[in-house]
Amino acid sequence: MDRETAVPDVDSMPGEKAKRWVDFHQQFAAPSTYVYDFVWDVTAESEGPFCVDVDGNVLMDFTSHVAAAPLGYNNPKIMDQLEGLDVFDPSKIAGQDFYASAGWPPEDPEHATPTQLMERITSALDHYDMDTVFLSNTGAEAVENAIKVAYQDRDAHRGVTFEGAFHGRTLGALSLNRSKTVHRKGYPEVPGIMSVPYCSCTDECECGWKTNGPGGNVLADRLHPERGNVDPSEVAYVILEPVQGEGGYRVPNDDFVADVARIRDEYGIHVISDEIQAGLGRTGEMWGIDHVDLEPDVVTSAKGLRVGATVANSDVFPEEKGRLSSTWGAGDVISAAQGVATLDAIHEYELLENARERGRQLRELVADADPDCITDVRGRALMFAVEFDTKDRREEVVKQALGRGLLTLGCGYKSLRLLPPLDVTEREIELGADIFLDAVDAAGRDAPLATSDASDVS
Repeated sequence: MDRETAVPDVDSMPGEKAKRWVDFHQQFAAPSTYVYDFVWDVTAESEGPFCVDVDGNVLMDFTSHVAAAPLGYNNPKIMDQLEGLDVFDPSKIAGQDFYASAGWPPEDPEHATPTQLMERITSALDHYDMDTVFLSNTGAEAVENAIKVAYQDRDAHRGVTFEGAFHGRTLGALSLNRSKTVHRKGYPEVPGIMSVPYCSCTDECECGWKTNGPGGNVLADRLHPERGNVDPSEVAYVILEPVQGEGGYRVPNDDFVADVARIRDEYGIHVISDEIQAGLGRTGEMWGIDHVDLEPDVVTSAKGLRVGATVANSDVFPEEKGRLSSTWGAGDVISAAQGVATLDAIHEYELLENARERGRQLRELVADADPDCITDVRGRALMFAVEFDTKDRREEVVKQALGRGLLTLGCGYKSLRLLPPLDVTEREIELGADIFLDAVDAAGRDAPLATSDASDVS
């Protein structure tokens, strides 16, 4: 496949082979959120945003596997760094409790391992004075460890989350979710979690964050030493997404961020920045929190990193051995090498600047077209979303785009997100935007009667 000339080429979606594959798969798989019957053929040629399904259809993937494949498919920027790294057994070692080398010296071995990945991560977060990492398998595990670290360091038992939040599906992380009832209904929850509005209001605050109370916002009111109802010393952390992901790609209001920063500074409550989707260059900066004037105490990362990571200053982490531990965590050696290659590629190929430029291009193309059914265009750089007038309209656009060879994803209630690879080209943005706008036009003036939920993907 020649990425410079490739274009989507779809016969039918799903094709007969895809239907058969899905039917066979579903005989064994627990019910989950399958957005559409796209079956990627991992043996076929694919590169960057272009991939091939089991029926031979060529598609353009503007989801990047929900930001988990930040440079798309088989990208030489990643694959060239992995060349010569033979598959070996066991490639997955017993988590952070074991060491592994793949050459010498440790500062610059022939191939990267979890050791080098932790070095790269701390280097990328040294502007927040973060020098310590705990690796795990997933973003949810990274969040679990972040809240454990905060609970212990603050010797406190409460936490604060935000309306619309999504932080994972393990029980602790589920207790922080506020995006959909289906995520946590009927499950036991970690006690002491308060939820407050996530203010993304663009003009006057209408979400309930700002108040006429003693603190000026709902959280400061609750924590007020004289007129509040929560002792600030009992609150271990505030966890927030610097751009909400599954909740609708909502960008925080500057005043809201300033309020959270004041609360952090006044009471010493730890701020956890959940960078699992917004981090690693997706927003045009290495971390989503880099866009705002708020210093995090703990950062969680995963997805594009290929493993989970909880990052903070060493003073925040517990000193007692065994307090944080894992006998099957930290991904595997190959995943760690992929994470290192991804971080190196972001720097070497100036992908932060590319994300900003191509994100600006995508926003301008959609905004200039100005379809009547699109009520909002938002996000940062290549973390891009549009909101439709109805949920049904969004569902039909996802369907119409798929039929034209463009993979998209829903988010929020009636929004649709686009996450092109970080090295997406000007040609690819033009091509993807044209297909997307054609799909919007094809969805028609009236939304279809049938609905389905394509938004429940993190």
